[in-house]
Amino acid sequence: MSLSSKTNTQGPRRAIVRALYRSMGYSDYDLDRPLIGVANSWNTVVPGHYNLKQVSEYVKQGIFQAGGTPVEFGVIAGCDGLANGHQGMRYILPSRDLIANCVETMAQAHRLEGLVLLGSCDKIVPGLLMAAGRVDIPAIMVVGGPAEGGCEFDGRASDITSIGEAMGMVKAGLLDKEAFDTLQDRVMPSCGSCSFLGTANSMCCIAEAIGLSLPGTATIPATHADRLRAAQSSGRRIVEMVEKGVTARQIIHRKAVENAIRVMMAIGGSTNVALHLPAIGYEAEVEVDMELFDELSRTTPHLARIYPAAAPNVPDFHQAGGVPAVMKELLPLLHGDVLTVSGRTVAENVEGAETRDSGIIRTLSDPWSREGGLAVLRGNLAPDTAVAKPAAINPEMRTFTGTARCFDSEEEANQAVLEGRVEAGDVVVIRYEGPKGGPGMPEMATAMKLLYGRGLALKTALITDGRFSGTNNGCFVGHISPEAAEGGPIAAVRDGDQITIDIPNRNIHLQLPQQEIEARLREWQPPPPRVRSGYLALYARLAESADKGAILPHRVD
Repeated sequence: MSLSSKTNTQGPRRAIVRALYRSMGYSDYDLDRPLIGVANSWNTVVPGHYNLKQVSEYVKQGIFQAGGTPVEFGVIAGCDGLANGHQGMRYILPSRDLIANCVETMAQAHRLEGLVLLGSCDKIVPGLLMAAGRVDIPAIMVVGGPAEGGCEFDGRASDITSIGEAMGMVKAGLLDKEAFDTLQDRVMPSCGSCSFLGTANSMCCIAEAIGLSLPGTATIPATHADRLRAAQSSGRRIVEMVEKGVTARQIIHRKAVENAIRVMMAIGGSTNVALHLPAIGYEAEVEVDMELFDELSRTTPHLARIYPAAAPNVPDFHQAGGVPAVMKELLPLLHGDVLTVSGRTVAENVEGAETRDSGIIRTLSDPWSREGGLAVLRGNLAPDTAVAKPAAINPEMRTFTGTARCFDSEEEANQAVLEGRVEAGDVVVIRYEGPKGGPGMPEMATAMKLLYGRGLALKTALITDGRFSGTNNGCFVGHISPEAAEGGPIAAVRDGDQITIDIPNRNIHLQLPQQEIEARLREWQPPPPRVRSGYLALYARLAESADKGAILPHRVD
């Protein structure tokens, strides 16, 4: 086999490279084997990544076992939960591009043969998958796994989002402070990505569904021994992929992306996948637009109900059969012939899969609903589309007409909810929180949780040009494009206007004549930028709109 790393380590002209590796203890034996990069986002800030140090050791064991030499490097990883509700959240989505740039730089600068990508959380997994598509060398994704569910709260196993709901309950007098304080110690009993089907676990499932993770590995809990065995198997498998020349773009292509979208529709994945799959497609040179999401949503049944759609969490979903069981049920709608990192096709991967809990995963002939868990909306408020998650929305709330209450920042909206200034029948409008306006498109999770805690989840709606956590419920629409900062129609909404959300008919409508909307926009002036220097200022200048994945375009066509 021809190794690009050997062109960097062999021969007299590369003596300096060998000397540099030898200074760290590498031997000629090590350098005569393919050098496999282990991109590890381990840190002691993010719970979802806390176990990746140990997971990495098993990955490296597998690489050694198969005849490769692992070379490990670090990758940044931010936590949405720790960053939520303050300026830090504006950095989380933009971190996705920093991660992709970092992996590209390390792989290309050091002529690595292949990559094992270690990550678990919301923007880290997308950033790593983007890097794989961009660099196009053999690559395999290894995730850290979900945390276990916490104590019972509000009729289900709690998780970190229970804190936000409990905060609203305290304000409404439904929960005392002692119970609230106790809850903090019991909602997350182990490390791992948060146990609900938010963006983190949705993206881990996408890595498996698209074929870049070994089958059955997306949902193994972080503390289970199977997680380590899966890591070791992945280490062995990447060396085999290098030997056979199986690169990332042989896995990430149009059919594989369609499979991943269908799986997301079938399990009711996070609305944020509508940002990340177009970005991954952009890097792999596969066109992924909102029309594709809409088409596949309408023709993919909702088969698995996981919180926030129902009480079961991701470890429960794993015990029920996980992604392989869902893909086996979906197989008539999937491209079963596409190759995966296992070396087998999708159909071969799921041949032995079984559903072990029909209360979580249903059959294709008896789904939870006939259409998928995500919906793409259009209308005079969102001419370039918006995204909702009907799988997490009570059927009674999938159509809603209410009175606009406008806020030009997340912080203003949160304060209004806490102070009781949002009432039943209101449509909370949070704007100037898109990719450019935020900047960084922060998520509006706190506002939704506060509305829930105050008993308004089924009496109000929330729309935004920002995005959402994967655990929101109530009636919500995000990713409204064009965003307010670019003069989108959401900038023209005023307090007292009537707004209709019609998810079954995929429409979001401001009840004003088009001439009035245009007249208001002619008077509109863009607000001054919130950030004037640093990475966020650069991101705001370059980022595309949400309907294009909020990418930073870099390809010269």
